[in-house]
Amino acid sequence: MPTTKNRRPSRRAVIAGAAGLAFAQPFAIARAQGAPLKVGVVLPRSGPQGKIGQSCQQGYDLALPILKELGYPEIQYMPVDTETNVQRARAVTEKVIQDGAQIVTGAFDSGATTALAQVCEQKGVPLVINIAAAPPITEQGYKFVFRNFPNGVRIAQDALNLQRELYEYKKDAPKSAVLLHVNDTFGESLKAGLLGLMQRIEMPYKFADVIAYDPNARDLSVEIAKAKATGAELLWTVSRLNDAMLLTRELIKQRWSPKAVVSSGPGFYEDQYLKTLGKNGDHIISLVPWYDPSKPLTRYLLERGAKAYPGINIDTNHVYSFEAALICADAFKRAGSADPGKLRDALAATNIKNNVSIGPGIAFDAKGHNGGLGNAGIQNRGGKLKVVVPRAYADSEPVYPMPAWDKRA
Repeated sequence: MPTTKNRRPSRRAVIAGAAGLAFAQPFAIARAQGAPLKVGVVLPRSGPQGKIGQSCQQGYDLALPILKELGYPEIQYMPVDTETNVQRARAVTEKVIQDGAQIVTGAFDSGATTALAQVCEQKGVPLVINIAAAPPITEQGYKFVFRNFPNGVRIAQDALNLQRELYEYKKDAPKSAVLLHVNDTFGESLKAGLLGLMQRIEMPYKFADVIAYDPNARDLSVEIAKAKATGAELLWTVSRLNDAMLLTRELIKQRWSPKAVVSSGPGFYEDQYLKTLGKNGDHIISLVPWYDPSKPLTRYLLERGAKAYPGINIDTNHVYSFEAALICADAFKRAGSADPGKLRDALAATNIKNNVSIGPGIAFDAKGHNGGLGNAGIQNRGGKLKVVVPRAYADSEPVYPMPAWDKRA
């Protein structure tokens, strides 16, 4: 089975592979010697999601030298901050377009990205979504919006199937569960998709309760106490970063050690979480969009990431931000122009095979969505992130059931 331990490809091998797969168009149509493509990068660089936005920016930054090595024309970032506020996201997107952005990318949060999509469609400027899962974003008939990220339905479906594979592999399944989710756009859409799928996909457990909470809450003791009172063997969260740390501390404080804690969403795999919680951050399993460790460009990205950001785990935020930059540069090259209409047409015809994420590559359907992306189960292990399911991509054996908090070395 492929693992991250495989021999890393040389720079020449990656470039050669990319040339054969992604650059069939004549180089004469590119604007490598002309003005760079101005890319508005809209992210939550401050506020509750600020750390996540900063890790997304690292993914965009890693892309620049790699894209140059792969022969793409130059792109230039115009970074702006949503401050983790939807109305601010709308305003800064309008401003960055006014200031000359020829294409926009972002914005991690589904609520903010919904605002970006509305602005970009109105202005006729392409939007390349790096991370945002709410299904309605690509169900509005937009022509200028393109999403390279699984929607909430796909994330929920894969989360159920990945769990089934894990429990069958370990021959041990929880019999009851609690769903604890943020009440924002992302959390509500994922909950709706999950509960709908649970009616059609047979699972070994039923939900004893479904509990919503504010991702900006500073105290989650009531929510954890309510979940613990159900006696559930599985805690399933849909979280962000700060609340993931709050949830874990409250689990320890209330001495609740369920058989497993799984997460659909960011938070538990973030470096700040791993560094802050230490051993108490171990063994959580995040069921999230991820990278394919067998792909040559993945191994090259991991190598470059380790050099640029020592001690940082390359994760979902980096991968899909990197791919967003790749998509922008690829469309610019094939369009041979920064004209928004030509960029839009080039984006619609995207067919990138040499990429990083799980799936056959990057291509968009008539709605502007890449439906071929997959997810993986990532387990925290000693400050590192290990793929444990699907077993075809795994680079570690899963630790399950999860050790009790007071039994950890």
